[in-house]
Amino acid sequence: METQVSQPGPAAKNLLINNGTSRRAIKDKAAQIGVTIGGTMVFVALLLIFFYLLYVIKPLFDSAEVLPVASVQYHDSQPALMVGSDEQNEVMYRVSQQGKVDFYDTQTSQRLRTEQINTPADAHVVSSAASVPSEQRFALGLSNGQVIVAGIEFGVTYPDNNRVITPKLRFPNGSVPFTVDEQGHAINHLAFDYSSDKMSFVYQDDNQVWRISRQEGEENMMTEEVEWVSYTGIIPDAPMHVQQQLLTPDQRQLILSSGNKLFVYDIRDAEEVSLKQVLELGRASANVSNVSLLAGASSLLVSYDTGLVQQYFQVNGEQGRQYQEIRQFENEPGIKSVASEFYRKSFVTITEGGNVSLLYTTSERELFSDNFDLKNPGTVGFGPRSNALIVEADGKLNMFSVSNTHPEVSWSAMWSAVWYEGYPEPKYVWQSTSGSDDFEAKLSLMPLAFGTMKAAFYAMLFATPLAIAGAVYTAYFMSPKVRAFVKPTIEIMEALPTVILGFLAGLWLAPLIENNLPGILTLLILLPASVLSTAFAWHKLPANWKQRLPETYQELMLVPVVMFIGWFSFAVSPAIELAFFGGDSRMYITNELGITFDQRNALVVGIAMGFAVIPTIFSIAEDAVFSVPRHLSNGSLALGATTWQTLTRVVLLTASPGIFSAVMMGLGRAVGETMIVLMATGNTAIMEWSVFEGMRTLAANIAVEMPESAIGSSHYRVLFLAAFVLFIFTFLFNTIAEVVRQRLRERYSSL
Repeated sequence: METQVSQPGPAAKNLLINNGTSRRAIKDKAAQIGVTIGGTMVFVALLLIFFYLLYVIKPLFDSAEVLPVASVQYHDSQPALMVGSDEQNEVMYRVSQQGKVDFYDTQTSQRLRTEQINTPADAHVVSSAASVPSEQRFALGLSNGQVIVAGIEFGVTYPDNNRVITPKLRFPNGSVPFTVDEQGHAINHLAFDYSSDKMSFVYQDDNQVWRISRQEGEENMMTEEVEWVSYTGIIPDAPMHVQQQLLTPDQRQLILSSGNKLFVYDIRDAEEVSLKQVLELGRASANVSNVSLLAGASSLLVSYDTGLVQQYFQVNGEQGRQYQEIRQFENEPGIKSVASEFYRKSFVTITEGGNVSLLYTTSERELFSDNFDLKNPGTVGFGPRSNALIVEADGKLNMFSVSNTHPEVSWSAMWSAVWYEGYPEPKYVWQSTSGSDDFEAKLSLMPLAFGTMKAAFYAMLFATPLAIAGAVYTAYFMSPKVRAFVKPTIEIMEALPTVILGFLAGLWLAPLIENNLPGILTLLILLPASVLSTAFAWHKLPANWKQRLPETYQELMLVPVVMFIGWFSFAVSPAIELAFFGGDSRMYITNELGITFDQRNALVVGIAMGFAVIPTIFSIAEDAVFSVPRHLSNGSLALGATTWQTLTRVVLLTASPGIFSAVMMGLGRAVGETMIVLMATGNTAIMEWSVFEGMRTLAANIAVEMPESAIGSSHYRVLFLAAFVLFIFTFLFNTIAEVVRQRLRERYSSL
């Protein structure tokens, strides 16, 4: 019995077709929407990253803000010696040149207390001097040859959970004056500095002779008590008319300002003072109005009545360390007062017309400039945290709040050579931290960008020829059976973690290269020569010999050749080193050739990063060559072209867009690589192309320093700027790659 199967009619067939078409259309539409949403989200994510980086970076380039917050009337006819405030900017103080100290509450404008330093009955104050701002210390020279040293101190207590700030005077050596001039001459034109084990006083006596008196503390080995020993001397060749006298905090230099000249003395030995340098400061139609020390006391700020401010610091030369003009700033004429911050290289100038300008030396930035109509401005000083400025003007103490977060950063400081204190010339330097309070952060991105390009260059120099040549051979010449094994093997190398490559490069490859430099050089010479020789020998072999080796595995005969050459190069390395390099090739490179050799250098990085980049370039380039339509190569061969001619004039031209994209993708991978560079180099931010020296890249620097940077600091934001620069690098590389690829595709699409 046969079963009859009914066939659907034409209407049912059309319904099924329509249903299938409708489902397919829905799936296609859903896939289109999904891909569109995914692509849009990727684009949005990139934009968010871009704008977030800009958001973090922007404050670096904001100008400073200076705003008046308090004004206190004082009643003292004596000129001010120094002004300042406590750390919380709740108390201002004014020290007169006669030793009277007034403390004022900034919120209520009331005077909190007044202290007058008592002098002996037979003496009076004839001179006074202030120490560096960070010490908040001053000294009074008396008419009987004695000196009183005092300082400002703020005690903080919390009764009933309320903060109470108590200002007072402190006397490091007690309130009793101690004798500086044994003959009882008056202490005129005093300059001083003080440390826990040394005190130095420079003054002019009644006979117009400049003298130095130094007290040095020596610990008694038996009693462990500090005994003070006095040393005295005369300042030779001192000028007759001195306007200012400055003593550096290290008590090694004395600077006397006379007219438009500066006399610099070496006072390390108080009994043998010597004149080291005379600086001519005269300028056409300009006279020196003020000389002061910048924070750290390594630089001099010289201001002129024309508004010019110059920075000088010592530079090592033929005559030793000499002061030299480094940079200058233009300001409004009539500068009346100059003051520097406690620890940074910012300084403020105030003109007779009341114009306040805030500048930073190293970055050469004018951070703020405005007129506050300050009449008869006098002494000026910063608060301890540099967030307040106290100005004496027209019988008032005026406090200004200062917002000056990132003064040390500017485009010129990051991308131009900067002349830092203590350096012989302008340089590109990255040095973000130090153990000293006087340290100035050096945040040049140029050596980091240079290191990034250097690492990428040597990596691409190693990887590009190997990857492209291997891709061309694998796609065009290699037998299908061997290609099916080789291509996946190389591609799976991309899954190897870069931290493993960096670990091997730093701990195994770097010592291996250092100990076998002649072998590496021999390998570079013998390896290509042996491959070419083997190919030539194979070409000359009789045909019956060639047929004995299956064509499928002919390319594998190079494996033992390469292995033998590698072994032979390292085996003869000690003999070559002994014969030509005196038994130590590294010492020969360093001493004879004068080339610095670091164990973890660009050669190690190039090889290690090359192995990380090769799979990327190889995979894309191999696919591009293999995807060239067969009818193009077959047509070329049919017209009589050789296999090599077909490869160079047809296949490579057609595949050139893909090969170029492969190279640019590899370059982008090399630029952004972090762990290999971090572990295989010394991470030294230098600008040298030498293959035997290391580098520091943008990515490695971010990885090393970001965990240790304070959130919101200049260092923190500059690291984000480094990330932004890296982002721009990769964006430009990818954009250029896409543009060139499209043009190559259009050019060779007619083949």
